[in-house]
Amino acid sequence: MPALLLPTDPARVGPYRLTARLGHGGMGTVYLAEGEGGRRVAVKVINPGLAGDEGFQARFRREVTAARQVRRFCTAAVLDSDLDGDPPYVVTEYVEGPTLAAAIAERGPLRGGDLDALAVGIATALTAIHGAGLVHRDLKPANVLLSATGPRVIDFGIARALDAADGPTRTGQLVGTPNYLPPELLRGEPVTPASDVFSWGCVVAYAGTARAPFAGNTVPEIFYKVAHEPPKLDGLDPSLSELVGVALDKDPRNRPSVQDLLARLVGHTDPNPALIAETVQASWHVPG
Repeated sequence: MPALLLPTDPARVGPYRLTARLGHGGMGTVYLAEGEGGRRVAVKVINPGLAGDEGFQARFRREVTAARQVRRFCTAAVLDSDLDGDPPYVVTEYVEGPTLAAAIAERGPLRGGDLDALAVGIATALTAIHGAGLVHRDLKPANVLLSATGPRVIDFGIARALDAADGPTRTGQLVGTPNYLPPELLRGEPVTPASDVFSWGCVVAYAGTARAPFAGNTVPEIFYKVAHEPPKLDGLDPSLSELVGVALDKDPRNRPSVQDLLARLVGHTDPNPALIAETVQASWHVPG
């Protein structure tokens, strides 16, 4: 839920009037804002430390350019950006609805059609993201919003463009959330679309059981389980358990692609993501 602005928060960023805080993380602060005509949008203001890092600026500029090509179904579209401003910022659609993390904490796990629709919606969003040459890199319950029209995947701010494997990086930075990181990242291997498939499996498992499939009391314990132990999928709907288990294979070469996920989820050999998104939106209701 939006929170009040702090005294240190700016009143405006570019042409946008900030009205509330939506969240804060390692990359920046996200605000609810009003643009021209009173349209509500989400504005991510980059933290000063990162804004002064030339390597980060170059990487992020490439990512924002790619993110603006992501088709809008099941995501929060990038609407505007000013990466040379002081501070630099990115503007996306404002999606109203609880995060998956908040919804599960409040209401418990999803069941039946709601869980199926979530699994399809996230896979559809990943299809759009990968189609723009991006890997999300931090897919987790806090980055999935349960909107009135279906699940929406947000926050492309730490995605790395697929064609930038030799481009700028932040030395020594581990980007992501421990319970949802793929094991290849821990091994220092390249991050690919298959990495997002692993995170998809973790998120769907969490949604259906109210617990992460690789849980632990410390980060090292979680990392060990991600790298070496099978996932705990007890209580997950049997119709999804097998597919989630395959998505959580330690070897990214053995995981299905997001297109394969969609085909198995909806029972088609060549699913059209746009049509699937329309179906999800037509049948979806915010679980309550």
